[in-house]
Amino acid sequence: RCCLRLIFLTSLFSSTCSQGTRFVHSAALDADGRYSIKWGFDESTITFEVEVETRGYIGFGLSPTGAMSSSDIVIGGVLDGSPYLLDYYTDSNRKVHKDVLQSYQLLYGRENDTHTVLAFSRNLQTCDDNDKVITGSTVRVIWAFHAEDVGVSGPVYHGTNRGRKSLRLLNPGTSSSIPAGTAFFDLQNEEVPVPHKDTTYWCQIFKFPELKKKHHIIRIEPMIQKGHGNLVHHILLYQCDSNLNKSEINRGHECYHPNMPDSFFTCETVLFAWAIGGEGFTYPPHAGMSIGTSIDPVYVQMEIHFDNPSLQRGIVDSSGLRLYYSPSLRRYDAGVIETGVWVSLYHMLPPGMQDYITEGHCTQECLQESLDSEMPSGIHVFAVLLHAHLAGRAIRARHFRQQVELQPLASDDQFDFNFQEFQPLSQERIILPGDSLITECRYNTKGRMNMTWGGLSTRDEMCLSYLLYYPRVNLARCESLPEITGQLKFIGIKEIQEPVITWPFVIKSPKKYSNLSFTEAMDKYKWTRKRGKAFNNIVRKLPMNVRCSKIGQDEWSIQGMIISPPELKSEQTSAAVVACRNVSEIQCGCSFVLLLTACLLLILQTCLYL
Repeated sequence: RCCLRLIFLTSLFSSTCSQGTRFVHSAALDADGRYSIKWGFDESTITFEVEVETRGYIGFGLSPTGAMSSSDIVIGGVLDGSPYLLDYYTDSNRKVHKDVLQSYQLLYGRENDTHTVLAFSRNLQTCDDNDKVITGSTVRVIWAFHAEDVGVSGPVYHGTNRGRKSLRLLNPGTSSSIPAGTAFFDLQNEEVPVPHKDTTYWCQIFKFPELKKKHHIIRIEPMIQKGHGNLVHHILLYQCDSNLNKSEINRGHECYHPNMPDSFFTCETVLFAWAIGGEGFTYPPHAGMSIGTSIDPVYVQMEIHFDNPSLQRGIVDSSGLRLYYSPSLRRYDAGVIETGVWVSLYHMLPPGMQDYITEGHCTQECLQESLDSEMPSGIHVFAVLLHAHLAGRAIRARHFRQQVELQPLASDDQFDFNFQEFQPLSQERIILPGDSLITECRYNTKGRMNMTWGGLSTRDEMCLSYLLYYPRVNLARCESLPEITGQLKFIGIKEIQEPVITWPFVIKSPKKYSNLSFTEAMDKYKWTRKRGKAFNNIVRKLPMNVRCSKIGQDEWSIQGMIISPPELKSEQTSAAVVACRNVSEIQCGCSFVLLLTACLLLILQTCLYL
């Protein structure tokens, strides 16, 4: 009886710190399927199961950049039937060190003739400086393996058996499961010759299927031509005027080109956005994109951004989108709002900056006018796509009510240009009339010699948040742009040539900038880190031009008005110290439990001996 009680107490105390986690997410980390992971998580812990085509060691890590340096790594395997696992880290010179604090816990391991499987867990926040904190932001997972197990002198170099993949471990996207037999249609390029240049935007107009009654699009997924994963940077789908020239349907043309047909300019309202590295998106069960009614899209323009920095010739592309639709209607029609910085040369970043911040406002005035008219009870945001280009390092979609900051709609402190997709929100967020939003982008331009401009090229920059929401209202864009006058004044420009007949416009005085375009003048200015920081502080306080557009080419009355940035109160503070203190308390509690368990086991052994 004594032994039975001790066994019960031992199992009870042990279970306190070893709650099971289901592996509800999975990913193949390499193109050949040799290295795959499953994972699950709760409020404080994440658990992985790694399966790799090797009988040697397995390496798994979290990297700040996707490279080996300054990474948090775990290495393990199965040797002579016994699984092993050790916590390592690398320094800035990529040298591997065994971590004094072993934060990863081995759960089990096994191997067969071809594969090794390891399962392990760790706290999301370990409070170990050599470990990476796991958050809802992008995580650059690095992986490696070798045919041999770890020896006395440590792991043998893995050679070419390595790679990286960006994932959102705590926000891994929507499920791809939809009812079997769901109808679909494709919007697809047909062997488009990609020009021999750095950046190309290719547009083509399509007609949606003719339907006799209303349907809902419930899932959209990319169809990227094999081998073109790095070429196709993003795809946007716009709604066009229903009275456009029918002869231009299914015709492709370079976007934003002087000779682009007139009908293409009627395609203003964003319906969907996909970006590089993203998977498909499945709408929640209570919302979908409406098609088939008189106010729904009939003609759409698909815009594909080709990124060809190596100037390859002879490329032909047939990428596109697949849209699944159903006659089983959801409760709400979904819409998209583009928020952030209005794409323009007036959005500019000085060179040599480690940390430059841009803010794009979806103003209180725009949301007040549009939502008061359309939906006074507010709209529900259920997913957000954060978008920037190569200089982007972090993005937040911030939310304010009565000038007080709420939790952000979405954020990514480890933004990866090559991994951009809609992030489903764990809890839908209501935006009310009079709320305001700020898309905040952090950039790094340290390696650049000239200004970076707002524009379409991946070498230019954007700062945008696409909000998926319901019920659909007549608001397509809610953006801002800092006034140019204050930016020019910073470098000493006094007067521009008038009338303005060229773009970019030309400077008249002072003499050192005379007859230069304003972009040339900005590049001529001798930027330093101190001047760049001062410029940043000024730009964020400048009056701004408001963009508040309806679906199509109409505008709300606030559009084009000049207003000052609002004075906002931020109540969001870092919880890192609190989190680490809580983790310490939990670890201390678990240490006590483990100590007590060990004592109980010792007593149990004595009991059995007696």
